[in-house]
Amino acid sequence: MNRSARRDVYILGIETSCDETGAAIVRNGREVVSGVVASQIEFHQKFGGVVPEIASRKHLETINPVLDDVLGKAHFDYEDLDAVAVTIGPGLVGALLMGLGAAKVISYVKGLPLIGVNHLEAHIYANFIDHPDLKPPFISLIVSGGHTILAYMEDYGSYELLGETLDDSVGEAYDKVAAFLGLGYPGGPVIDEMSKEGDPTAIQFPRAMMRTGDFNFSLSGLKTAVLNYVSHLRLESHEIPLHDLVASFQAAVVDVLVAKTVQAAKEKGIDKIVLAGGVAANSYLRQRMIEETRSEDILLYYPHIFLCTDNAIMIAAAGHRRYLAGDRISLEANPIPNLRLGQGIEE
Repeated sequence: MNRSARRDVYILGIETSCDETGAAIVRNGREVVSGVVASQIEFHQKFGGVVPEIASRKHLETINPVLDDVLGKAHFDYEDLDAVAVTIGPGLVGALLMGLGAAKVISYVKGLPLIGVNHLEAHIYANFIDHPDLKPPFISLIVSGGHTILAYMEDYGSYELLGETLDDSVGEAYDKVAAFLGLGYPGGPVIDEMSKEGDPTAIQFPRAMMRTGDFNFSLSGLKTAVLNYVSHLRLESHEIPLHDLVASFQAAVVDVLVAKTVQAAKEKGIDKIVLAGGVAANSYLRQRMIEETRSEDILLYYPHIFLCTDNAIMIAAAGHRRYLAGDRISLEANPIPNLRLGQGIEE
């Protein structure tokens, strides 16, 4: 199909920021044509976390098959696309290079515009797939393995950072507690599932920074409190109430996330809250956020669980907005491993 003979815009998204190799084709920024994700979890589990060298190697091995698969599922050729969008940061530098390199080749050989996408922004845009009528302004809580951020999205591409973690991210805290308890990797899903059989009020862990008057977070003290609690029980040869322990840990995390997010919405006079990132799939966080937003007459949005974790659908969705704005990156662009939300990308 001739690109100039149609109104619809088809963006190919590529995501390789960490340990998921993803590609997707999205129509007009809101409709998924096809999407493929190749997970590396099995290769990293025995190490208790992502090994950057392994991640890069696996991206190199899988990126071409994933691209072939996503085009095949859509019955598309590269000539049917309008642009290629790729994660430029934040993430592991070696992993980012794999996706960016593939996108550059496609852009150069097929003559497609090349668009750099902020991975954090893309997590927010995952909500536009499941909620096509969603529009800013809104408050967004981005919680993942590497980030815990509270932001005000005033308009498309316009962000005010309200707060962030001062140490561990939520996902990192879950992984570290799970590793200490011998529950495996990744820690988030297993703690969430085990917590359903525990009492979240059984152990009174600290709610760090709950009353500091700002919107920052801290998880390292809570993590240490869990480790000290378990160490004390082991020293006294007491049985560890594992389900109550993880449920109480999770409650301490979620209580602060919910309270500060709702407070941010009230202070900004905003009636919409958007959850984003891998930890947005957490069932207890969703439950508590639903309860609190209902009581405050605030609308709550969150994406399908598949769209919470790293995927290329969200990259293509965010890339569509940047495509319309005329944003482009050059073939000389480099990854930005520490890219922040709202930070400019090379034009």
